Amino acid sequence: MAKRISLREFQQGLSERLVSARRGDGAQALLGIESGSDELPGGSRWLIDLADSGEVTPLPPLTPAPLTRSWFAGIANIRGVLYGVVDFSAWRGGAPTPINAQARLLLVGARHGVNSALLIRRALGLRPQRDLHATGETRAYDMDDPAPWLGGRFKDPQDQTWTQLRIPALLADPGYLDIAL
Repeated sequence: MAKRISLREFQQGLSERLVSARRGDGAQALLGIESGSDELPGGSRWLIDLADSGEVTPLPPLTPAPLTRSWFAGIANIRGVLYGVVDFSAWRGGAPTPINAQARLLLVGARHGVNSALLIRRALGLRPQRDLHATGETRAYDMDDPAPWLGGRFKDPQDQTWTQLRIPALLADPGYLDIAL
C-alpha cells in the first residue's frame, strides 16, 4: 500500500522536485497534469515541459468576470499578481473542472509575459522522460493547425496515454486569448 502524505508534504515535495529539475539535477522530467476526459482533444493526461510550466498552486477564490465565455473561470490573485484563469477542460469543449480539494491552478504565462493560469483537475507530479515512449502520433508544430498546442502522444510504463501541451502555442492561440462574449 502506498504511503499516505499530507497535501502540504506533497506540495512541498513537488515544489522541490520542480526546482531541482529546472536546475538540471537528475533526469529530465515533464510535469504531469490531469484535465478533462479522455474523449476531449488530447485526452485527460497532459505533459508540460518544465521550462514552459509555471507554479502549481492550490485553487484560491476566483473572482468572476462579467461578459466572458463560460470557460473563463475568473480572476485569481496569487501573491498580489492577478491571473486570468481558463478552465482547460471547458475550453476544450468538456465539462467544467470540479472545484474541489484536488483542483489546482497551473500558472503558465508568466515566463511568456502573460498572466494566465489553467484550472486543472489535479497535478500528477513529475514524469521522467526516460519512462515515456512516443506512440507514433506526433504532430508537427504549425500555427496554421487548428490546435497547434497539441504536441506528441506518449505511453508510460502503466500503458497510460499522455499528450504534450505546447504552452507557447496555447498562449498564442486566438481561441484561447478571446475571452469576451
